Amino acid sequence: MKKVLDGVRVLDLSYFIAGPYCAMLLASMGAEVIRIEPPGGSIDRDIGPYSPSGQGMYPWHFSCNKKGITLNTREEKGKEILKDLIKNSDIMVESYLPKAKKAIGLEYSKLKEINKGLILVSFSAYGQNGPYASRGGFDAIAQGISGMMSITGMPDSAPLKSGSAVIDYGTSLYGAIGALLALRHREKTGLGQEVDVCLLDTAVSFMETVFAEHTLLDSQRPQLGNRRPYTAPTDMFKAKDGYVNISVSTDTIWKRFAKLIGKSELVDNPKFKSNKIRYKHHEALADMAEKWVSNKNVSKVIEKLNAVGVPAGPVYGIPEVFDDPQIKARKMIEYLDYPGEGEIPVPGLAIKLSETPGAIDRRAPEVGEHNNDVYGAVLKYNEEKMAELMETGII
Repeated sequence: MKKVLDGVRVLDLSYFIAGPYCAMLLASMGAEVIRIEPPGGSIDRDIGPYSPSGQGMYPWHFSCNKKGITLNTREEKGKEILKDLIKNSDIMVESYLPKAKKAIGLEYSKLKEINKGLILVSFSAYGQNGPYASRGGFDAIAQGISGMMSITGMPDSAPLKSGSAVIDYGTSLYGAIGALLALRHREKTGLGQEVDVCLLDTAVSFMETVFAEHTLLDSQRPQLGNRRPYTAPTDMFKAKDGYVNISVSTDTIWKRFAKLIGKSELVDNPKFKSNKIRYKHHEALADMAEKWVSNKNVSKVIEKLNAVGVPAGPVYGIPEVFDDPQIKARKMIEYLDYPGEGEIPVPGLAIKLSETPGAIDRRAPEVGEHNNDVYGAVLKYNEEKMAELMETGII
């Protein structure tokens, strides 16, 4: 069965998380993604964690399903080769600072002269315009500037970032969506365009109703730990052998929960009758929930809550994630064989298509692993030409 992006060629000149993960998503749906690294490898190969043999693990997850080539884009000959690749491609993904982008010749105004149908997906910390455009940045910096860290953490604690790089991943998704929208536009017009996505924009867009709360209610949302601000009891609670997340987020769910814990008389109590007022009494509700949970095992709490339709789930450590039957059923951890390392678990594909399913089924390439394949098939270079480019350090 063909994948939905079969026939689409993507050049990936990005590094770290956001750009590479976007390109990997396109590859998982059938695009031929060619990761271009400098001779010797990209800088994200030297970032931890490191495998027992000393390899950086970053590309193992963010470059699955891709082909890998090397090219020195700082040299004039390398720039000429890159132009030839651009002529034969549909999408380019890059994450250079504007100054470096200009030095290589990756401004969209120049790229569209080479290939009018090319779609450029530009990843950055702050976007392609504005007073911060020339600055570099990472996920945590965007979380801080957006205000996200100020509402994360336990009450009265220092601001806290998310444990995972959620802004990088969110920007990856925006980039992939933008690329697909631009492909649709090209189908209609024959013309490409630039897709401009950045970490700060993503972080601000993830801030729910926080800005409206500040403006209309004159309030700064406080740090709430694991509790949600406007529903109760919605929090993490300690059981005998671990922790449980419970989300009583509607009036209907509240009625079910109250009956389950033997507090049906509270359903019509004016303090607890609706979401609009119930969250104001979250401390009392949390105390009731904690008492009900505390003398039971996690599995029993989950069983009882799910049986009556109250959303709940365990709080796993990493080892338990591997054994969860739902995660297994959805194939959300895949195993790929890496040279010298054996089978390595990587997160699976979260997008499930019924007719043209994607897959994460090929490991990330070694440095320059597909030089012969790509330069031979796409640019028709012979062995003599390849040897010359290797000797001169172009590839």
